Amino acid sequence: QVELVESGGGLVQAGGSLRLSCTAIGSIFVNSMAWYRQAPAKQRELVARITRDGRTTYRDSVKGRFTISRDNAKNTVYLQMNSLEPEDTAVYYCNFRVPTTGPYEADYWGQGTQVTVSS
Repeated sequence: QVELVESGGGLVQAGGSLRLSCTAIGSIFVNSMAWYRQAPAKQRELVARITRDGRTTYRDSVKGRFTISRDNAKNTVYLQMNSLEPEDTAVYYCNFRVPTTGPYEADYWGQGTQVTVSS
């Protein structure tokens, strides 16, 4: 079983910055890492994903403001969030995809960390 531990959420004013981190407890091989978020009464949505070799994708609304990065040696993923907007308020979840057998992967999730942006 893989445990992911998140940190870095909090309350910030619009225009401010936060940095989230998520670390896997134990030694595992991780393919892609990602951050999702879920606002009240909304579906969980992908914010950004990074492959093992560093290729990144972002949802349009965060491009140019958020940066995802990873440290493979530490099994840690980061999300640097700048120019935060009230619309970014949500619970943020990290996601690790771990290879199982053949082409298959298993998804693991962090416990979630609250990010609140005040206007």
